[in-house]
Amino acid sequence: MHKKTGLGFVRNRNFYAMTLIGTLLSCSSAVAADQSKQPETDSIKILQRMYDRPRKLENGSYYAPATLTTMQWGFLPNKNSKPILTVPSNSLVTFDNLSSEGMVEDQGRDPVKFFGKFGVNKAEVLEDAIEICASNIEHNIVTDGPHIIIGPIAIEGAQPGDVLKVEMISMQPRVPYGIVGNRHGKGALPGEYPQNDGPKPGANKEHPELFGNVFTFIPVKTIDGKMYGTVKAGAGKEVQFPISPFMGTMGVAPDTTNKVNSIPPSSFGGNLDLKDLTIGSSLYLPIQLDGGMFFMGDPHFNQGDGEVALTALEASLRTTVRLTLLKAGDPNIPIKDMKEPFAETPEYWMPIGLDANLDSALKKTVRTAIKFLSEKMGMDNATALSYLSAATDFEITQVVDETKGVHAHIRKKDFDQITKAK
Repeated sequence: MHKKTGLGFVRNRNFYAMTLIGTLLSCSSAVAADQSKQPETDSIKILQRMYDRPRKLENGSYYAPATLTTMQWGFLPNKNSKPILTVPSNSLVTFDNLSSEGMVEDQGRDPVKFFGKFGVNKAEVLEDAIEICASNIEHNIVTDGPHIIIGPIAIEGAQPGDVLKVEMISMQPRVPYGIVGNRHGKGALPGEYPQNDGPKPGANKEHPELFGNVFTFIPVKTIDGKMYGTVKAGAGKEVQFPISPFMGTMGVAPDTTNKVNSIPPSSFGGNLDLKDLTIGSSLYLPIQLDGGMFFMGDPHFNQGDGEVALTALEASLRTTVRLTLLKAGDPNIPIKDMKEPFAETPEYWMPIGLDANLDSALKKTVRTAIKFLSEKMGMDNATALSYLSAATDFEITQVVDETKGVHAHIRKKDFDQITKAK
């Protein structure tokens, strides 16, 4: 059983040991005292899907692959969706997630050919991506979202008004490379980038070059046990940056029978693109339908706040999460009458604000942060606002997903006297 603080947030040594094990990275030998020794470089292994259908595993956990029957391309589950699995609360579920980069029409809908241009062999391309692209499944790059969404997963006993807690247990790269995409009319500088004349007549999957979109291929390698992405900087030089995998899209099915595009996030979660949701973090989602109907997609190797190009470093991940049902009124729920997603890391509580207008998204985040400090920390509203202004960073999550996001970093350590007393 997890040990809990007075707020009910997990602080369990076994849990954090699991997160360390769950990284599943290839660790090299310790660097010797001899400073002249070159760093040891390990390759990231290709992880093809484990099974071709959802199932319960021998260890009691569950597995969800990306197949033609378990995923939706560009749309989210809704009120009409049927679960691909039903699991009890507190279940571990592993998803073999697919990045759609290399799969969509402006890349030719042929991942073998697309990645082959960058020197990737067919054996290093994921079989599930090849299968989906070779199928007759319809996808329209103009009207549909790009994301491969797996699910939904039903949680036994979940009802509207409850909250689903999603704990990030492990995130393992499935391939040693990723893509950053900059597409016309998208990103923080539409009309300025990409720096070309834009789509030409006849642009389609047979002629992807006519779209005029720009894709940067980024190899990823493990050096002395840590992952790094590399980009060229001219004159044969490289820039290396550390990799911190996370899932861009996680949510519960919205209460609608309409088709829901996978791009804009909303009160049910979805394409939050919150880079802090790495191993050891948690996401809280207000449930709208019986069963909760959890879904996942849009894996990332790394992202900067803002995600200004349009995409971050998109790449496929094998992701394990723990799904825990919090019934209405449970003290572990971050705020009463919760209507928006809320995140947590070992260091921070993270209210989230979403709106098509960035100023409005910020205001929503501030209001939620005040409500959280009032309910959980006993602050009056004016004092809470003063604390937030003096000590809390409000950061832009992303500005490229139609609905913009802002999140706060409320430092847990500042409240030790209160939480320890509870």
